[in-house]
Amino acid sequence: MDFVQVEQWLNLTVFTVAQQPITLGGLLIIPVIIIVGLFITKLLVKLITKRLTSKKTDPNIIHLLQRILYVIAIAILLITSLDLINVPITAFAFLSGAIAIGFGFGAQNIINNFISGWILMWERPTKIGDFLEVEGAKGIVEAINNRSTRIRRVDGVHLLIPNSTLLENTVVNWTLVDNLVRSNVRVGVAYGTKARVVADLLYEATIAQKEVLIEPKPVVSFEDFGDNALIFEVNFWINSTVEGGLRVTRSNIRFALDELLEQNNIVVAYPQRDVHLDGSLTLIKQR
Repeated sequence: MDFVQVEQWLNLTVFTVAQQPITLGGLLIIPVIIIVGLFITKLLVKLITKRLTSKKTDPNIIHLLQRILYVIAIAILLITSLDLINVPITAFAFLSGAIAIGFGFGAQNIINNFISGWILMWERPTKIGDFLEVEGAKGIVEAINNRSTRIRRVDGVHLLIPNSTLLENTVVNWTLVDNLVRSNVRVGVAYGTKARVVADLLYEATIAQKEVLIEPKPVVSFEDFGDNALIFEVNFWINSTVEGGLRVTRSNIRFALDELLEQNNIVVAYPQRDVHLDGSLTLIKQR
């Protein structure tokens, strides 16, 4: 399309708009329609959310439906408003294309995060309620918004992470498929202690915790002959959606193990060194 054709198209568009006069009443009624439309949309979204929540629907699906309903409502209100003031949508075709190009260059990050947010809601690699580890920060996903995802960190602080970060970087999702989490507890006992007895006591202290799963069952291993101790380790699985569950379970295992070792007169090793002195060494007493 050359310059002459563009000029003719613009003249035709202006002529078309001019044939459909914009009235004052149409301009005044637009805010009313927008306010009423948004109010009705809000009530509709609230009603649908309440029904889906009562049926225990996945909160991620509810969140996605809310976004879709709002987008559809805004599109309908925009088209209705233009129709009331007799402005054809085709009149904005050329102008909207130019604006879109400029907006695209000037707001790449915003558009990137916006599209990333929709991908997160559709593909669902990250869902509301998931426990994530992002760039050293750990927390539970509370909301996936248009630009960012809100995460409540384990210390109670809220983080706003750009949606594109969750797609472009490595994210550890502890609860992507299930809530199974593995952890371990290590202990070192003094040399001379019967290794089999220690292994049995460590297993007993582990399975005594109600949080520890029997299947897969805990596995006790004799790790190494350390410098000052015989090193043992137990690996176990629990169902947990937060890191705090692991810390509590490990602590309970250590409490139970300490009591069992004390009952069996087994000493937990501590750092120690044997110093050998040469017989030819003489000590000089200073006056």
